[in-house]
Amino acid sequence: MGYKCYFICCFFCVSALFAQNEITSDSLDTKYREDQFYFGITYNALVDTPEMVDSRGLTASVHLGFMRDMPINRRRNLSLAIGLGASFDEYGSTLFIGEDQANQTIFTSLSDNNVTYDVNRFSSSSIEIPLEFRWRSSSAQNYKFWRFYAGLRLGYAYWYKSSFKQDGNTVIQTDIPEFNNMRLGSTLSVGYNTVNFYAYYGITPLFDNAITTNGTPIDMSTLKLGLLFFFL
Repeated sequence: MGYKCYFICCFFCVSALFAQNEITSDSLDTKYREDQFYFGITYNALVDTPEMVDSRGLTASVHLGFMRDMPINRRRNLSLAIGLGASFDEYGSTLFIGEDQANQTIFTSLSDNNVTYDVNRFSSSSIEIPLEFRWRSSSAQNYKFWRFYAGLRLGYAYWYKSSFKQDGNTVIQTDIPEFNNMRLGSTLSVGYNTVNFYAYYGITPLFDNAITTNGTPIDMSTLKLGLLFFFL
């Protein structure tokens, strides 16, 4: 809940940064906009995890896409943006996902059961629609500027896989009814010029109506922190 409040506050309080100097009409470019390609790399942290479940091993994401910029003020440094992108996510953790003889999903903590293993990873690929409210210190003549972009990112995971490997045993799951294919998260990008700090908090949990073998509900979500690069 703390993460959600943080990003929501950022989204609605961004207007506090928008004090502007008076600009003459001669300095305006009525066609100036910041249409941009983006590429990002993040570290994925699992939050709100059940007891004895935590991140472990390779836990990262790659994001890429394109944003269409739509200025909403005369100076054109305030805008709305919508885009289309994709992401590939890896979540290494101590949560094992398997299946029993009745084809029911099993969620259990490897730490709690002292299991020795080589790989335990959940992977997914998603199509995303990012929506942003943007402020920047740029102009049509200034290509190096500060930016503050806050918004939401809607996604759909069209592919996913859970992989578990240990000596003499491999478990691959590609049909997990509890997995939430629809993704909604709040985003924040802050930086200067090409390189920007990026944060994403998943509003929707990774799984719906999932419980561990000891009866603990699984309401975990993701917090992604990393760098986002914008290219005109």
